[in-house]
Amino acid sequence: MNSLGLDKAPAETRVVAAMSGGVDSSVTAALLAEQGYDVIGITLQLYDYGAATARPGTCCAGKDIHDARRVAEQMGIPHYVLDFEDRFRDEVMDDFADSYLAGETPIPCVRCNQTVKFRDLVSRARDLQADVLATGHYVRRIEGPRGAELHRAADGGRDQSYFLFATTRDQLEYLRFPLGDMPKSETRAHAGRFGLVVADKPDSQDICFVPGGNYADVVKKMRPGAAEPGDIVDLDGAVLGRHEGILHYTVGQRRGLGIGGGGALYVVRLDPETRRVIVGPKGSLMESEISVRELNWLGAPLDGGPREVTVKLRSMQEAVPASIRSDGEGSALVTLSAAQAGVAPGQACVAYDGERVLGGGWISRPSASPNSRISNGEHCMEFT
Repeated sequence: MNSLGLDKAPAETRVVAAMSGGVDSSVTAALLAEQGYDVIGITLQLYDYGAATARPGTCCAGKDIHDARRVAEQMGIPHYVLDFEDRFRDEVMDDFADSYLAGETPIPCVRCNQTVKFRDLVSRARDLQADVLATGHYVRRIEGPRGAELHRAADGGRDQSYFLFATTRDQLEYLRFPLGDMPKSETRAHAGRFGLVVADKPDSQDICFVPGGNYADVVKKMRPGAAEPGDIVDLDGAVLGRHEGILHYTVGQRRGLGIGGGGALYVVRLDPETRRVIVGPKGSLMESEISVRELNWLGAPLDGGPREVTVKLRSMQEAVPASIRSDGEGSALVTLSAAQAGVAPGQACVAYDGERVLGGGWISRPSASPNSRISNGEHCMEFT
């Protein structure tokens, strides 16, 4: 049994390594090549990489393709660039824009992992007759009694399991995550040991197609006419002011409302049909029941009564006690043990059993209260 869990010699094991040009994916490819595996490096061209995305800290910038190629040359492995721009636009960018127009706060990095990276890249890796696809994600794949399981990374500060909840059972059988058991400091040490050109490259956590972090500008360019003005109203419908488009607001937002006076008010709901921004006091942000759509479940089937779990409602939040039950095909109802001020449509609700990821889905709407949608402005936390 080799280090990837396959009953064959490393030299007879073909591995496609997803290489983004960052230190994590570069070290992944280098470690596998060092162990004697037949490694092929693949980099995805996902976006029109111009000056807007060439700044430091941007995910998947144009320089990253060049860096990935240089690392592959250093390690003596073949390297290919696949043009997935059309797929990325259709599956990720359009979904991002449409989610904003629907009053949601999307996480495009999850969609990217779910579609072009794991679905489409897995397919290409199989076309290349690879035994596995390896990535630089900080998450662990553990063989359980019923097959491969997805677990949190050993380094909790780097754990990316929240962003990989949509990984299917079939994909998980094929994927490998060599960095899941090590801290980032060890990854950096390996990069230095190999003398990789990216050894000191900073992490990238920005969205590649959102230069400067201005989400509203990107949505307006993709959906002309999206920034339609409307009313800012309180929970009783009284008009408190005007806005220049709901895409400029996120649920939970307090600053920049421009209405002044009285106690502190927060955005508690965005109504795209009436173009209203509904505001209220902090207490109106609390939610205890959550409807989840597009459920991807990796645990034992959700039949019978509710299942006791812990859930994360945003990536940096600690998991909190809850129960989950099936609410029809592809959907579920999550009941929190204590109400939380972090429930945002478009964000992910990910269920855990200890360190194991049981699955998750997209928050569609709080089921019991009209005072919905909370956001801390998170979109991605991808390391490369």
